[in-house]
Amino acid sequence: MTLTPVEIRHVRLPRRVLGYARPAVDDLLEEVVRSFEAAWRDRADLRDEVEKLEGEVARYKEVDVLLRNSLVSAEKAADELRAHAGKEADVILEEARVRAREITAEAEAERERIRGEVRRLRALEADVRAGYRAFLLTALDRLEGDTEERIRPDQAA
Repeated sequence: MTLTPVEIRHVRLPRRVLGYARPAVDDLLEEVVRSFEAAWRDRADLRDEVEKLEGEVARYKEVDVLLRNSLVSAEKAADELRAHAGKEADVILEEARVRAREITAEAEAERERIRGEVRRLRALEADVRAGYRAFLLTALDRLEGDTEERIRPDQAA
């Protein structure tokens, strides 16, 4: 059976002829009541403190759950972002490779065009030289022919 401080204060012990020394027992009971009241108040204060702390623990647990969920969401978003960036990098890399192949093909075609132009110019140069030579030879032949005709009539005279 538990007694409250108020109940202890109102306890009246029966008296007997050779019973207890009333002032000493009353003093002792009064001290027990004061001590028990202090313990009872401390217990009530501690109970209030426990309720307050349990409320804080519950709030911290909620915050912990929210933080864990946020962390999981952030990790998931980071993974998705990383995967998206990887895919985008692959696309950019493939586009760069395609463009590099196009540039290489264009450069190769330009090189072949320039080689063809060089061959054409060399052939043209050879043709020009041959034509120039033929022209010079024809011109020289004519000149020589004209010179011989002019010299012969003078020699005949």
